[in-house]
Amino acid sequence: MNTDMLLLYTAIAFFYVISPGPAIFLAIANGLTGPMKNVLFSSLGNISGLFLLSTVSILGLGALLLTSENLFLAVKIFGALYLLFLGLKQIKLASQAKLPVVEQSPQSFKSSFSYYKEGFFLASTNPKAILFFTALFPQFLEVGHSIVLQFFSMTAIFMLLSLLSLLSYAFIFKQAKGALAKGQRMTWFHRITGGLFIGMGVLLLQLRN
Repeated sequence: MNTDMLLLYTAIAFFYVISPGPAIFLAIANGLTGPMKNVLFSSLGNISGLFLLSTVSILGLGALLLTSENLFLAVKIFGALYLLFLGLKQIKLASQAKLPVVEQSPQSFKSSFSYYKEGFFLASTNPKAILFFTALFPQFLEVGHSIVLQFFSMTAIFMLLSLLSLLSYAFIFKQAKGALAKGQRMTWFHRITGGLFIGMGVLLLQLRN
């Protein structure tokens, strides 16, 4: 892949990963309710899921998924249910945010691996990511060069941009936590985030093969 094509791919991937979506809202929520370590493990899980999806796409399984109505439906339903689960969890946190004193957030009892799994499942059950990889990768592959090398290069760029994006969003909102903590702002943040997760889950169910 020549430099111009690589830069074009990087630009497209950059604008894709910074667009607010489930992974970003999850990173923000984890950043506001715990240390950045939690965000890091969740983000590592997310990019691991992205690596899985990109591998599936490059092996041609992505095309199979998109042409198999039953398989696509199963992945879509699982992903939508997981988004609904995350939404309900955020709404539950909203009710707990009303407490005047919270010694320790319930999320702080979760292991680092739990955050990793959360990010991994969120990414790997998102059919839209498969659509992205299946549609994007072939546009930039040069047949005369190593397909494997190009695949790893594009995937590495996408994963790095995703990781930086998630950590940046979480860090910025964490710095604004003091302002959000005033009054009922944190409660409304969890309610809105939960509503967004639920809304995205419902929209995912509307995604057609």
